[in-house]
Amino acid sequence: MQPKIMMRKKSISASKASLVLFLCQMISALDVPLDSKLLEELSQPPTITQQSPKDYIVDPRENIVIQCEAKGKPPPSFSWTRNGTHFDIDKDAQVTMKPNSGTLVINIMNGGKAEAYEGVYQCTARNERGAAISNNIVIRPSRSPLWTKERLEPNHVREGDSLVLHCRPPVGLPPPIIFWMDNAFQRLPQSERVSQGLNGDLYFSNVQPEDTREDYICYARFNHTQTIQQKQPISVKVYSMDSLNDTIAANLSDTDIYGAKPVTERQPVLLTPTGSTSTKVELRGNVLLLECIAAGVPTPVIRWIKEGGELPANRTFFENFEKTLKIIDVSEADSGNYKCIARNILGSAHHVISVTVKAAPYWITAPRNLVLSPGEDGTLICRANGNPKPNISWLANGVPIAIAPEDPSRKVDGDTIIFSHVQERSSAVYQCNASNEYGYLLANAFVNVLAEPPRILTTANKLYQVIADSPALLDCAYFGSPKPEIEWFKGVKGSILRGNEYIFHDNGTLEIPVAQKDSTGTYTCVARNELGKIQNEVHLEVKDATMIIKQPEYKVIQRYGQVSFECIIKHDSTLLPTIIWLKDNDALPDDERFLVGKDNLTIMNVTDKDDGTYTCIVNTTLDSVSASAVLTVVAAPPTPAIIYARPNPPFDLELTGQLERSVELSWIPGDENNSPITNFVIEYEDGLHEPGVWHYQTEVPGTQTTVQLKLSPYVNYSFRVIAVNEIGRSQPSEPSEQYLTKSANPDENPSNVQGIGSEPDNLVITWESLKGFQSNGPGLQYKVSWRQKDVDDEWTSVIVANVSKYIVSGTPTFVPYEIKVQALNDLGYAPEPSEVIGHSGEDLPMVAPGNVQVHVINSTLAKVHWDPVPLKTVRGHLQGYKVYYWKVQSLSRRSRRHVEKKILTFRGNKTFGMLPGLEPYSSYKLNVRVVNGKGEGPASPDKIFKTPEGVPSSPSFLKITNPTLDSLTLEWGSPTHPNGVLISYILKFQPINNTHELGPLVEIRIPANESSMILKNLNYSTRYKFYFNAQTSVGSGSQITEEAVTIMDEGKMAGILRPAVGAGKAMASRQVDIATQGWFIGLMCAVALLILILLIVCFIRRNKGGKYPVKEKEDAHADPEIQPMKEDDGTFGEYSDTEDHKPLKKGSRTPSDRTVKKEDSDDSLVDYGEGVNGQFNEDGSFIGQYSGKKEKEPAEGNESSEAPSPVNAMNSFV
Repeated sequence: MQPKIMMRKKSISASKASLVLFLCQMISALDVPLDSKLLEELSQPPTITQQSPKDYIVDPRENIVIQCEAKGKPPPSFSWTRNGTHFDIDKDAQVTMKPNSGTLVINIMNGGKAEAYEGVYQCTARNERGAAISNNIVIRPSRSPLWTKERLEPNHVREGDSLVLHCRPPVGLPPPIIFWMDNAFQRLPQSERVSQGLNGDLYFSNVQPEDTREDYICYARFNHTQTIQQKQPISVKVYSMDSLNDTIAANLSDTDIYGAKPVTERQPVLLTPTGSTSTKVELRGNVLLLECIAAGVPTPVIRWIKEGGELPANRTFFENFEKTLKIIDVSEADSGNYKCIARNILGSAHHVISVTVKAAPYWITAPRNLVLSPGEDGTLICRANGNPKPNISWLANGVPIAIAPEDPSRKVDGDTIIFSHVQERSSAVYQCNASNEYGYLLANAFVNVLAEPPRILTTANKLYQVIADSPALLDCAYFGSPKPEIEWFKGVKGSILRGNEYIFHDNGTLEIPVAQKDSTGTYTCVARNELGKIQNEVHLEVKDATMIIKQPEYKVIQRYGQVSFECIIKHDSTLLPTIIWLKDNDALPDDERFLVGKDNLTIMNVTDKDDGTYTCIVNTTLDSVSASAVLTVVAAPPTPAIIYARPNPPFDLELTGQLERSVELSWIPGDENNSPITNFVIEYEDGLHEPGVWHYQTEVPGTQTTVQLKLSPYVNYSFRVIAVNEIGRSQPSEPSEQYLTKSANPDENPSNVQGIGSEPDNLVITWESLKGFQSNGPGLQYKVSWRQKDVDDEWTSVIVANVSKYIVSGTPTFVPYEIKVQALNDLGYAPEPSEVIGHSGEDLPMVAPGNVQVHVINSTLAKVHWDPVPLKTVRGHLQGYKVYYWKVQSLSRRSRRHVEKKILTFRGNKTFGMLPGLEPYSSYKLNVRVVNGKGEGPASPDKIFKTPEGVPSSPSFLKITNPTLDSLTLEWGSPTHPNGVLISYILKFQPINNTHELGPLVEIRIPANESSMILKNLNYSTRYKFYFNAQTSVGSGSQITEEAVTIMDEGKMAGILRPAVGAGKAMASRQVDIATQGWFIGLMCAVALLILILLIVCFIRRNKGGKYPVKEKEDAHADPEIQPMKEDDGTFGEYSDTEDHKPLKKGSRTPSDRTVKKEDSDDSLVDYGEGVNGQFNEDGSFIGQYSGKKEKEPAEGNESSEAPSPVNAMNSFV
């Protein structure tokens, strides 16, 4: 029903073409975040949030409550209309309105009459920004009238005749629920013979003597008023044929002959509905109920079919002993002819019900609220469907739009309202009404024009914590009108964040794809529009990832032993980890034998049930890691024990109770071998189709020795039984006797029916053939049928042999076909198969995508857009689009190279994509092609785009030559990938002193066209570290490093280190060749003499039994702590005899790999020579103790190039 306020649709003369063009230029409306505080502050037109149903049946004994709730800013006021005119509630003492609400309360319990308030009500909620209206609410009091008094004659019926007991309940509101009971308030039993119809009448297909009674009572229950009305009892008297014969015989002479006749059998006759056809109209979404009740002896059985189709699966139900067909949630596709067939042994009767499904209006696109900024554009769209098609009309603030106040920004075009350059006065609530003869839909949608300065909704100083190398998402939820622009800064005075290392989302979120430790800090989000600016700070902390540095290991343990798994972790000191242990991905057993320690799991008294996989899971508030290990429990050393084995096979199999589709199998179990039998597995062999192949049939518990087996037709069965216990499966039993079942029609049709064309002019129909035993009989064939979908064609059918494919030739290109494949054998057809939809062959697409546009995002990434091609031109299943793109030339080198085309595929009907991995400062071309199952269509015209400059790569090399006392010559190569126009080179250098410390850093900017320079005014005999990189207008590239030393005099030259790319902690290696210095040679000779004296003394003392440090190491098989030389008096430290058996100290100066570490010696000749290793062969105990090159350890700063002290030099030799 359409509300009275609706008007006829106003025609609009604007052309559809101009409307489409306008919509393409629309600016999307603002999204208002669902922030409660923000929603409370913003002005908003009214919105109806709650209302009573359209058809509102009330209890006449209770107060009437008509709901109408709405929200808005400012809060709306409410008014009502009744039967189309203003309803002044102040003039009716029985009517009140709830405070701060539009809900009406009509006081019936204090003297009011519900009938006086019947009518059509409508609520209006209004504030300064517009008015919203409710549905038309029809108020009707429920009614439960009494039965009219009537005289009911007893029913005298002959046995076997049909009978209908009419209920004819009083008309109530809503209609009552009908049921039949007796005087004792017990429901009368119903069956296929006796049942209640949809109209409440009680139908007897044929009466029996037991139907005689005097208390057939029809009851009507009115749920709204909770009352039950009762009809006068109906009496039924059934006369049997025997009693009729006795009555007739008493009135005949002895010479008359009368033979008793049994009840006459009769073929079915329909009691309801009458005639051969009828019609039924039902609304979309409702429940369709169709009924057929028949008379006859024996009692007929009802069956339902749909002519020319199948009953809908999953929505069809049969009720009232299959006399009622119920289809839920009906749609237009359920329209058609439904036939009920009543059948008994004498014949059948049928009735065809023609069903038409109509539809009240339903939404396709309901109008949605619009929030716009002044000057913006927008649309309200209202689309509905129904049968018949509904009319669409618009209202503004509850008034038909044709007579509403003019708004120059508004233009109505059928189901669409277009808004252009809106202003704040354009705010209003619009109502869309869609109606046909079966109902109506009413929807409110407001247009709210706001001018608001920016607001940031994210909590100030919010702390974000992430794990290093994972993404970080920093929120900046915002709102403003017009939509604000968002910028991010790092630090208090940082510059605006840009570059590929950040992703800026439309909702204001800043994403750092790979957060590092140096990403930690304070980030500022700034939102600004033409009405203002606001900012907010958030904080990011990047934590170290949690690691398991010692994982649990695979263990094999004997039964009743003890086992332990370790799980040692390393984690960020600010995170609190928790460790959870699992067994086989489940919680540990609740057993005191499982002991969980800080970093281990111990299992005491291990049993076989402990066998499995144990997992250590480490959780923090930010990450989780896990590691697993398997525990295998084996038997303890053998002790005399019970032998457990698989059971012996069952025997003495016997088949009994052979039927067409079932048989009973029994057997005798074999010895269970000390392990109880848990179940029996029954297998079968089909000697007719697959001799020698055994298939699983079923299994039963170990306590059962018989089973009823379901069989298929046309199978020569043999059975065998396998026993199972905890140890394993027995050998199969001997096969049972064979049993051949009779043939029958196929029970099922082929599965996986498909129709896919292999060529543009054919249709290949394939299916999965039935298995041998599924054929149910000899002569298996298939009936293949097809017809073009959505074309009024007859089915074309062909019967083929037992194959799985049929090819239909001469078809149009890529059109849908309805296909079905039905099995048949020598005995007949399988049930009617279901239809599937297939398509004839595909051909290559005809047209290329149009309107290809490229948006360059940064120097390595671009986004490409295109318009989709019309589906009709695809000529196949749309698989997606391919984008071909290739580099034409580098803008910095102006040189061409071999063109390598790259291809990106975008699945489905996607119309945009990202092009990653582009080279900066280059010219590219691309084209787009549509792809179907046959291949690619033509390419779109090539689109040229260019990438902006990026930062350059490192210089290709850096050489330092011609060292003098105070100068060095530097030569370099330009970057391999300049990624733009080089504007300069940046050279930084700093001296390194004897304590490995870096001196002040000097920076020089060099023109881009230079390739060498002489660096003067340097200090003599000094090591320098150089950092060199190129620079474009975008920024500096990665740097290359080099070290060099100025010479001490003109005859000596410092060694040059190889260049190392990348910046890091400066570390200089001590590479000055002091081995050629005279003072150093003399010093080494003195050290060698001292060592020789020391060796002689050691040899003498050793022969006397004294122990020396080297001897202690040999005895302990480990490195002892080497005592250093005393620096105050130059003497050697000695080991006391009392310390010979002390344990080794953790701080031993000699590591286990027999290398001398940095703390053992401040210097070593190994650092200055070409392989000096300091080995001596005079005593075996010395060999290896001091051998091997000195291990280079990382240290703060660079190592010194100073000459070693005599003591350190001696230690290096020893």
